[in-house]
Parts: sequence; C-alpha cells; structure tokens
Amino acid sequence: MDVEAIERATLSAVAPRAVAEFDGWLVALEPGTIRRAKSAVPLSHDPAYSPSILDRIEAAFAEHGLEPAFRLADLPGLAPVRAELTRRGYGFEQPTLVKVGSAAAMIAAARGAPAEVAEAPAEGWARVFTGEGFDPADGANRVAALTRSPDAVYGGVRDGDRTVAVGVAAFGHGWASVHGMRTDFSRRGQGLAGRVLAGLAGAARDRGIDRVFLQVEEANFKARSLYRGFGFKPAWRYFYWSRPAR
Repeated sequence: MDVEAIERATLSAVAPRAVAEFDGWLVALEPGTIRRAKSAVPLSHDPAYSPSILDRIEAAFAEHGLEPAFRLADLPGLAPVRAELTRRGYGFEQPTLVKVGSAAAMIAAARGAPAEVAEAPAEGWARVFTGEGFDPADGANRVAALTRSPDAVYGGVRDGDRTVAVGVAAFGHGWASVHGMRTDFSRRGQGLAGRVLAGLAGAARDRGIDRVFLQVEEANFKARSLYRGFGFKPAWRYFYWSRPAR
C-alpha cells in the first residue's frame, strides 16, 4: 500500500493553511475542526523514529499556537511512537478506517443517475453541511477546507432548486479521494449518497484515475456498509492522539 501517497493526498484534499515536513512526517497546522487537518502523521507505517522527532513536532504546533495532535495507524511499526506518546501523557480516541477501492468498481455498483459533478460547488452545495443534523461550525470549516483543495470536483444531487446530497473527490499523487459526503437529514435512506459516489467515480475515470480511497469513522456503520457495497476494503485503522484538555 502506498502510504505516503495516500497521506500526502489526504492533506492536499483537506487543505490546512500550513504544513511542516521533516524526518518522514507531515505536520498539518490548521486551527479548524477537521482533525486530519490539525494533526501530525508519518509517511510510513514503519518510520525511522526517535523521541526527538516528537519534540520537533510539538514545537511546530506550539509555534502556531496549537495543541499537538497525532494521527497514528494501529500497526506494529508505530508501537514505539505510541509508547512514547503514552509516556508523555497522550491518550487516543476516534478509531477511523482508511478504505481503498476503484472507480471501476464504484461505477459498476451504482444505482440510479449519477450526481452532477462540477469544478466548483453549485449553489446550495455548502448549505447541506450546515443543515439539520450537522454541527454548523464544523460544517463551515469543512466547506472552507474542501473548497481550498487545489484539484477537486464537487458532486451534488438536486431536488428542484434544492441540493440534497453532496460529496467531493480530490485528485493527487495518483489517487482520487472521497471527502465531505453529506445527505440532507430528511432525504437519508433514498440512495442519494450512492449517486454522489457514482458521479465522483465517473469524474475520476474521466481523468484516467482508478485508485480511490476514503476515510470513515469505525463507529459509522451505515457509511461503512455503503462503502463496502461500492467495493471499498479496509487498508488500515488509525487513532487520533492528543493530551487531555487542561
């Protein structure tokens, strides 16, 4: 699995305002609510490691007035890092799965008309993120980040003049990545998310890209079932590591 390409593509998609890189780590430095955009991640699951690397990462966060945070795969090669973070008082939470699939499999699994896809969000696209059932502050942060992505397309299903389901595909480092999947609270269970996935897969195919990845919280069983039906398979699991609020 091309871990480095996936991690670089992830940060390109969520577009933190600053990223530091040293010794095989990316350090995303963003004050918003998207945890992937405000944590440090290694570019390998078996990195060269010493405690001094963590010192440098913590210093980078401090220079930007941010609390340090890490995103670490639950794999043996990162055990020394996890042990050192534990010693420093960090805890872990929010198990999340990285899943990989293909545009061809997504298109084959699609039912119904694919969502419309454009290079800029359609009118009403952003409102889905802040509608009923979603945290408005988090939604606004996600809209801001995803619309900063340097190479992305925006999918949406409309009902008349109202957008009712959305998603984003970002392209980079040989991958398409899926982000920002949201369906209006009143329209869930109608297959709209699948139509968004189909539209995004078509956009990837049109660019000659077949490899697709996404990230989904382990506890989100409905989303995991949806993605499984579109051919996505788990690649690895990670946790977020941070210190308790003081």
